[in-house]
Amino acid sequence: MTEIRLAVESRGEAGCVATVTVDNPAKLNILDTTGIGSLERTLNGLAADEALRVVVLRGAGELAFIGGADIGAMAGLDPESARSFITGLHRACDAIRRLPVPVIARIEGYALGAGLEIAASCDLRIAVDTARFGMPEVNVGIPSVIEAALLPRLVGWGRARWLLYTGDIIDAARAERWGLVERVVGSAALDAVVESCVAAILAAGPRAIRLQKALIRDWEDRSLGAAIERGIDAFADAYRTSEPRDRMAAFLAKRVR
Repeated sequence: MTEIRLAVESRGEAGCVATVTVDNPAKLNILDTTGIGSLERTLNGLAADEALRVVVLRGAGELAFIGGADIGAMAGLDPESARSFITGLHRACDAIRRLPVPVIARIEGYALGAGLEIAASCDLRIAVDTARFGMPEVNVGIPSVIEAALLPRLVGWGRARWLLYTGDIIDAARAERWGLVERVVGSAALDAVVESCVAAILAAGPRAIRLQKALIRDWEDRSLGAAIERGIDAFADAYRTSEPRDRMAAFLAKRVR
């Protein structure tokens, strides 16, 4: 059974950093029904934490981020239970995207199928150079669905088709060239690079980051003109608190010195 472990670390006045770990390393951290439901509940619980600044999502061990959904469970599905199973997985992916703060995928080993959909749902992806990525569902008789729809936005239609039609598993270097991940590093540097990304987010205005994530999510569903109008609203909304004034004053004071 796959467990979801949560650790929340206080960074003092900067707020809190949460680490969510998908824990079933003996089975490449595959997501069974229990794990899927637990992941959704954990993420939804975090969404209510006003002190939360950033989430790091990872798999236990070094062999896999998430090796996919549980094929043993999927083999016994019928049309009705299949709909329920995949809807549950979508809700877990969507909970990542609906979190009001950025989510960083810390990727070691395999990110396959549902694992790649989970990674694609995150805001940023940092991987070791030995990581492997793929969407092999067609090889077991099912299409890649739900958050696989994010892949064309990340890598383009042709590359998405390649992944979805061939089931090819690509290495981290190609994933970075394609835009599937933002950074590829050696294993010894992984945690330091993740932490540098966390630190950069913590250094930014907390409300500005939340407004930015909401705005980016909004851009995905709007025309260019509507997205720009929504940005104007978000800019004005930023001034409902003193955060811009205080941070700009500090910036200007530092520049004068």
